[in-house]
Amino acid sequence: MSMTGHFLRCTRFPIPQGHALVRRFLVHPHREKGGPFIRHFAHGPARHADFTSIVDNPPDLVRSGKRHGPGLIILALIPITAFALGTWQVFRLGWKSELIAKYEDRLIKPPLPLPPRIDPEAINDFDYRKVYTTGRLCHEQEMLIGPRIHDGNDGFLVVTPLVRESGGSTVLVNRGWIPRSKKAQADRTGGLPVGQITVEGLLREPWKKNMFTPNNDPESGQFYFPDVRQMAELTGSDAVWIEETMGTAFFNP
Repeated sequence: MSMTGHFLRCTRFPIPQGHALVRRFLVHPHREKGGPFIRHFAHGPARHADFTSIVDNPPDLVRSGKRHGPGLIILALIPITAFALGTWQVFRLGWKSELIAKYEDRLIKPPLPLPPRIDPEAINDFDYRKVYTTGRLCHEQEMLIGPRIHDGNDGFLVVTPLVRESGGSTVLVNRGWIPRSKKAQADRTGGLPVGQITVEGLLREPWKKNMFTPNNDPESGQFYFPDVRQMAELTGSDAVWIEETMGTAFFNP
């Protein structure tokens, strides 16, 4: 008999009925080593090297009052931005369609005679409208805007004041493009008509200069941008710009 069994028989220690594991261990001491009870806990998760108790590493609780990070704000802004861009595209498409329809309607109408006096502020209502007028081209005040590329060739736009007959105001006429080889007037005498001529073209409102275009230098005759108001002050003309579409031959090739 083992010492444990002898001790139990001598002391008659009462074993509680509810403690089945204790009772089983004490009554069957031969299972102390290698028994199923010991083997079960010897290979449990608590003996594993990577085991971490929830007591030692409690989970993080999410608080309702905690501020959200920038990532969640960015995710929320994506659908709002996409909706705003889509709405802007729809309105822009409508505006562009109306603009094209307006210009097409003006282009198919017959040309109007240009009034003797023109209010520059009202040109916007007649933008792309065909007009014609008669006068004399002041070639001595000719201005070249450039460089301008046309079909891969370097050149200039030629702008010439037109002094109109019968006391009409002087206007600016964009006569078109010339190659750099025709920059000198002596090389294009065929495109310098003398006397009264009739010019037909499109009435255009002044352009807006972008930030990448250098400023004009009128004193040295360098024009990089068609600044209608600046050119009008330089030549004593009204700030009225006509894109010539029909007229005399511009230059001899």
